[in-house]
Amino acid sequence: MTNRTAERLHLAVALDGAGWHPAAWREPDARPASLLTAGYWAHLVTEAERAGIDFVTFEDGLSLQSADRHAPDRRTDQVRGRLDAVLVAARVAPLTSRIGLIPTVIVTHTEPFHISKAIATLDWVSEGRAGVRVRVSARPDEYAHFGRREPPAAQEPVTGRFEEAADYVEVVRRLWDSWEDDAEIRDVATGRFVDRNRLHYIDFEGRWFSVRGPSITPRPPQGQPPVAALAHATVPYQLVASSADIGFVTPHDAGQASAIVSEIRSLQAAAGRAGQTVHVFGDLLVYLDDTARDAATRKARLDALAGSEFSSDAWSFSGTPDQLADLMLAWHSTGLTGFRLRPATIPHDLLQITGQLVPQLRRWRAFPENDESATLRGLLGLTRPASRYASVR
Repeated sequence: MTNRTAERLHLAVALDGAGWHPAAWREPDARPASLLTAGYWAHLVTEAERAGIDFVTFEDGLSLQSADRHAPDRRTDQVRGRLDAVLVAARVAPLTSRIGLIPTVIVTHTEPFHISKAIATLDWVSEGRAGVRVRVSARPDEYAHFGRREPPAAQEPVTGRFEEAADYVEVVRRLWDSWEDDAEIRDVATGRFVDRNRLHYIDFEGRWFSVRGPSITPRPPQGQPPVAALAHATVPYQLVASSADIGFVTPHDAGQASAIVSEIRSLQAAAGRAGQTVHVFGDLLVYLDDTARDAATRKARLDALAGSEFSSDAWSFSGTPDQLADLMLAWHSTGLTGFRLRPATIPHDLLQITGQLVPQLRRWRAFPENDESATLRGLLGLTRPASRYASVR
């Protein structure tokens, strides 16, 4: 049994269709006919909010889901098709009041100007609860949808794609700052709606982007909505360390978790961000039941339906919510500041998280009953930054 800790850990849930296991849609309690409805997503997010989860993430992509991570497949026995993550988050935002909403965007094929105003808009409609997860693409079929650039050669290093992503984040952050907080005057008596001196050109010139600005959307309520990235190795760890507020990582044991955290902290210091808060969340794919045997049996049944054992980039945990809580606290002590849990099936594993895991963590005083923070940055202990352009004026 792990030593209990009073230090607060953060908890997120990664939502993807009927669940992360490819056979999840065939479970008796699944709702495959509702996957493309607003009500389905609203129900999941409000359930997570009711339990006090800090934030949810929404998966997305620019090609159909595939059993092959590098190319499309022709399978018809697994979920194919999804809604746009940013639009789903915007739809559920008015139905929630506390939980953070972090959609995924594919930065390789989208313009930072468009994403900056989309996430700023999400921050406005959610009243300060938006974030964004940036994702890099290397799949040739996704490049073929746009036809504006050639996909990277198989032997080409991935460094360039992640350097592009870092510039992308920089452009987005500058666009968020391009309106000062008090740029909108809205003075009917004088007829001045905006102070043009408080809007700024960002004049970004780099290898991949040339963006003048300013944004067309006023500065978001959070100033800078949190930026997240999933990372599996040193190059993406550098993106997390230099450009993100949250990194999702995939250790398979406590030793790996400790090593990953240490590497990111070293890279963070090298990037000049040693004094800034960068959260490192461990990703876990979870199968949860009343007994460990039940969880293992359910996983085996799902694998049989899928035709093979499902392997994930994240470590797969099958067991009871109490056992998962014990493991989380052990890994938390290595330096992970939180966890992003991937429910293998929805709603079953989501309800195990909200109804069993969270209460256990609260009994052990590792997760708060209530957090009165009004914004996602507040929930994560991130201060609201001033616009970098305010001092220019």
